[in-house]
Amino acid sequence: MSDIDAAAELIETARAMEAKGINSGTSGNVSVRVDGAMLITPSGVPYDGLEPGDVIRMAFDRSWAAIDPDRSTGPARRRPSSEWRFHLDILRSRPEVGAVVHAHPVSATGLSAHGRGIGPFHYMVGVAGGNDIRCAEYATFGTEELSVNVLAALQDRKACLLAHHGILTVGPDLASALAIAVEVEVLAAQYLAALAIGEPPELSAGQMDEVLAKMAAPDGYGSSPQPTTIVER
Repeated sequence: MSDIDAAAELIETARAMEAKGINSGTSGNVSVRVDGAMLITPSGVPYDGLEPGDVIRMAFDRSWAAIDPDRSTGPARRRPSSEWRFHLDILRSRPEVGAVVHAHPVSATGLSAHGRGIGPFHYMVGVAGGNDIRCAEYATFGTEELSVNVLAALQDRKACLLAHHGILTVGPDLASALAIAVEVEVLAAQYLAALAIGEPPELSAGQMDEVLAKMAAPDGYGSSPQPTTIVER
C-alpha cells in the first residue's frame, strides 16, 4: 500500500472516531505503521478537512514531513500531532502493533479522571488482551513522561486509559485498533452504570483465563464462521 493510500485509510479512521461517538473536534489522534516509519494525523486540523497530503510521515529517527511537501512549508505548514511521541514509542517497541488510536470518549475519560481502570466486571474486558484495562498515570500531554507511563500501562495489553485524559488502543491494523477503542468506551459506560449501585463483583482469574483462551483460539471471539459442509444423502 502506498503512503497516500495508507493516509486515506488513516483519515477515514480518524473521521470514524467522531461518527462512532468516541471523539470530537480536533482531539485525539491516529497513527499507522508504514515501511520504516509511521503516518500520523497532523496537529490542530479538523478531520473532516484533512486530505492525504496533510498527513505526516515520521521516521523512527523522529525526522518528519507532510506527505505533500507543500504542506510542510509556508502558510499550509502541517506539524505532527502533539502526541506523536507515544505513537512512535509504541510502534518502535511493539513490532506486532500496526496502528494506534487515541481518543477522548466521555465514559472512559470520566473513569480516567478518577485514575480508575476497568477490572474484570465483564468478560469483554478480555478484548484488551488481559484481565483488566489499566489506567496510565497522569503526565502532561506530549511529554516523554506520558509516553513512559503509557508503555507501562499497555504492557501485554491492547488498550489503556490515560489519567485525566482519555483512552489509547493498539491493533495490527487501523480497523482493529478502532474496534477496540469503541469496545473500551462501551465497557466504560457499562462499568459506570454498574458502579451506580456499588462496586460490581468481578470474574476470577481462572474465569478470565478461560475467556482469554477462547478469544485467542482460531475460532474464538471475532473470528469469521467457517462454512458448513452439507453432505447430501
